[in-house]
Amino acid sequence: MATFTDFTYSTESEPHRKRTKDILKTHPEIRTLIGRNPWTSVIILGVVALQIGVAIFASTQAWWVSFVLAYLIGAFASHTLFVCIHEAAHNLIFANRTLNTIFGIIANLTQVFPSSVSFQKYHLKHHAFQGVMELDADLPYHWEARLANNSAIGKAFWLLFYPIFQLLRPSRIREVNFFDGWIVANWIFNFAFVGTMWYFFGPKTFVYMTASLFFSIGLHPLGARWIQEHYLTSGRQETHSYYGPLNVVNLNVGFHNEHHDFPSVPWNKLPQIRSNANEYYDTLAYHLSYTKLLFKFLFDKNLSVFSRMLRQDRGKVGLNQPVKPDVEILAGAES
Repeated sequence: MATFTDFTYSTESEPHRKRTKDILKTHPEIRTLIGRNPWTSVIILGVVALQIGVAIFASTQAWWVSFVLAYLIGAFASHTLFVCIHEAAHNLIFANRTLNTIFGIIANLTQVFPSSVSFQKYHLKHHAFQGVMELDADLPYHWEARLANNSAIGKAFWLLFYPIFQLLRPSRIREVNFFDGWIVANWIFNFAFVGTMWYFFGPKTFVYMTASLFFSIGLHPLGARWIQEHYLTSGRQETHSYYGPLNVVNLNVGFHNEHHDFPSVPWNKLPQIRSNANEYYDTLAYHLSYTKLLFKFLFDKNLSVFSRMLRQDRGKVGLNQPVKPDVEILAGAES
């Protein structure tokens, strides 16, 4: 049974680097999957256009319609944009880092709160230092886990306001300078866009876009993705993949073990990693339903926000040593 006063601790290194080494020895052809997918930029423009169109439509309807549209349409669109921001953070859209940053900002426009550039800054730390509280912004705070406690109501409250908790976490991350010109640009473009939508089409556009954001990573079947990725739902296995049907609209984000093992492979090629190296992935526990996982998390007394693996060992990476680009990390996996 999980403990509810603290996290689970491990003295072992994070599991992905070793598996990457092993897979590359057996399946060196996986290196050919490394690259970029510029078509992701077209998806970004299309989904942003969709969100603008639905927001304008919502502005002519009753208030409650904004929430219904956000739950049924906006959550999926906003979640897809989060995946695109994630791809931009890994430089998996274009080879040029600036272009990735720009398209990350574009994907962030209809999500109201500027976050794409800050996410780009701290996300690679999550890969390099999975489970280290001071460096992994994916981990909840201790007070955050205590606040949710182990009741279904507490966990539902935590999921509903997950976007707020997530926005607070980067402030604890050491070794990252968050404030720069790109952060300012992200803020300016987001607030200017939201202000323009409000000015021309009214406050219901803001309600729709904000509700879309909260549902996309909160109390919604899609919110189970955050439980799926790194919560201890199967013993001490700290990363799980999702192989259900929503990968079609979520750009294969469910292939999370595959992504952590090979972070330089774009979303459209992640299924090929599992296909090529199925003997490594089919032996791991995985999920097939976000809805089932959502209810399991809410009502299973063995699961709480404390159901995460922490480690205090940074491995062989020294203090203030910068995180290498993904391709270098992968290329060095055989050394």
